[in-house]
Amino acid sequence: MVPVVNENDTVATDEIRFGDNDRLAALVAHLVHADALVLLTDVDALYDRAPGTPGARRLDVVRGPADLEGVVLGRSSSRVGTGGMVTKVEAASIATTAGIGTVLTAVDRLPEALAGDDVGTWFAPTGSRRASRLLWLAHATRPRGRVRLDAGAVAAVVERRMSLLPAGVTGVDGEFAAGDPVDLVDENGHAVARGLIQYAAKEPARVAGSFHP
Repeated sequence: MVPVVNENDTVATDEIRFGDNDRLAALVAHLVHADALVLLTDVDALYDRAPGTPGARRLDVVRGPADLEGVVLGRSSSRVGTGGMVTKVEAASIATTAGIGTVLTAVDRLPEALAGDDVGTWFAPTGSRRASRLLWLAHATRPRGRVRLDAGAVAAVVERRMSLLPAGVTGVDGEFAAGDPVDLVDENGHAVARGLIQYAAKEPARVAGSFHP
């Protein structure tokens, strides 16, 4: 079975869109436990700069972020579409961190890609399969607000993967209700995790559920 995923870029509203077809395909690949993800474009592979540029080098394998250092990624020039190579690489990152290898190649190389031939650029898995809820929180939600934490709470959530307790909350930003996604931020305002809140922004802080980096 080969699921084919497409989002209508020209009519989708900001409230219902995932952002681009590639990101949506990466999320669906995880949900259906796909063995691999194939991302199709108009070039045969990923290059370290625009194909056709003098000295452009093709990347056959990407094993992790270090292999992308110095790579110049272009965005879509279409008025109605989104993405370009930037979103394809971002989608590959979503898939590979969830344990799904990804092939990036041209549309006319699809039969070869599906046959397992050595075509395009192979993004090797860098992580293991994650719970669907965690992938959804990380990549398919927009935070409605922020919950500010002290240093002890940050350590408990990020390092020990514990639930957030009211004592560690130093403040809240934004308007949100129970069930909304929010970002957890440290004392410097840097986001350290995201999760579903269990109390409204205007209510006294109660136990705020389990949050995950």
